[in-house]
Amino acid sequence: MSQISNTVKSLVVYGKKHGLFEDADEIFITNRLLHALSLDEFDEEAVADDEELEIILKKLLDNAVERGVLSDDITSRDLFDTELMAQMMPRPSEVIAVFNRLYEKSPREATDYYYELSKAGDYIRTYRVKKDMKWITDTEYGALDITINLSKPEKDPKAIAAALKAKASNYPKCLLCKENEGYAGRANHPGRGNHRIIPVVLNNEKFFLQYSPYVYYNEHCIVFNTEHTPMKIDRAAFNKLLDFVTVFPHYFIGSNADLPIVGGSILTHDHFQGGNYEFPMARAGVEESLEFAGYPDVAAGIVKWPMSVIRLSGNDKTRVAELAEKILDAWRGYSDEKAFIFAETEGVPHNTITPIARRRGGDYELDLVLRNNIQTEEHPLGVYHPHAEHHHIKKENIGLIEVMGLAVLPARLKDEMGVLAEALKAGDETALTENEKISKHYEWVGQLREKYGDFTAKSEEEIKNILKNEIGLVYCDILCQAGVYKRNPAGKEAFVRFAEYVNKR
Repeated sequence: MSQISNTVKSLVVYGKKHGLFEDADEIFITNRLLHALSLDEFDEEAVADDEELEIILKKLLDNAVERGVLSDDITSRDLFDTELMAQMMPRPSEVIAVFNRLYEKSPREATDYYYELSKAGDYIRTYRVKKDMKWITDTEYGALDITINLSKPEKDPKAIAAALKAKASNYPKCLLCKENEGYAGRANHPGRGNHRIIPVVLNNEKFFLQYSPYVYYNEHCIVFNTEHTPMKIDRAAFNKLLDFVTVFPHYFIGSNADLPIVGGSILTHDHFQGGNYEFPMARAGVEESLEFAGYPDVAAGIVKWPMSVIRLSGNDKTRVAELAEKILDAWRGYSDEKAFIFAETEGVPHNTITPIARRRGGDYELDLVLRNNIQTEEHPLGVYHPHAEHHHIKKENIGLIEVMGLAVLPARLKDEMGVLAEALKAGDETALTENEKISKHYEWVGQLREKYGDFTAKSEEEIKNILKNEIGLVYCDILCQAGVYKRNPAGKEAFVRFAEYVNKR
């Protein structure tokens, strides 16, 4: 009993140290934890161990498994440790009160508090996020951020079987709904007992602010509609984005597009993503100025970026939103057969925009990324989507985060690149052609050999660095493929043609 009591005490001390509760709450919190752990006894002389949260939780979960309280699979363990952390979290009203009090001093102080709370309460599992692989690749468009995401736990067979047997439920309707706050979770829905959300009004509508549990960048936040309503890019969306950077001027915010293929993973719930981070696209400059009739007070131009971006800038957010709406309305119905841009085929719309807002001093800056989701026999997953020759690296959609220059690549690549480096070093042709982990990369390997020569003469570390750099270059090319106007004279001419079309409307 003394050892498990020490571990419970360790968690209590952790929670108090990180401001999850006050001294006066200690006995109450201890008893809540004992109940959650199905423990009837506690050694009042228990001594806390000086250990990281990950270790403390692992010990508690291992003990629960040994006592038959918990099933030993990833999903069950995640639900259970979330429930333990939930016992120590302040109530939503308390969090909101502290946030609002700090906001009166400074928006940054308010978000700093909320972000630290989200990490301390283990809603953001920082020990998993640290596992993500990250590096930078230099390109003609500047340095791109490359990540291989390793923080999302993979489902094991037990968890998959349990999810299939789980009773179907429409509560919460999706992972973004406000009803997730405090929800215990189930086999097919993550636990959110340690989740807290902050109300914010955008364009006179009620929204909530939260952080992503899998932060891809600093203070990666999600802003979602209080209602479970579909994504829609329109004037109201531009107003909401510009309102958000008025309320939180140290954050950027953007929206995934509202059509499949070029949109995000959740199109059924209106939401945006933001944070305290400067993306590569934000650092890219305007390479050609544009003038839009009637808007001399809004600077506009084409951004030097692999994708097709119009940047608007002005100190009056209403005027910036008005011009953005004019461009969007024009783009929705715009076709240019010469540039292979079709507004619709057989009544199915293809054109939309991925918008991103930020502040530059007193100015509002709004990037409008032109998107098109048309599919063909040659490109059944989308013409402006990663093409088949790059599917060995990435096959998934190019959403908001990747549009801005941060690649979120599949976890499989970590293993595959390690095996590939070994095979290249050894000159093992059999492995390169027959090992199912790396055979998909064989055509790419041929291109790398042409560029770098004999890999057997290089160190394994050098080979790994080459692979990382080349993955970044593949990502850059994928962004070019996702751009509706190509980075060549014909593409530039077609882009300007669209700007002229906007002016004629």
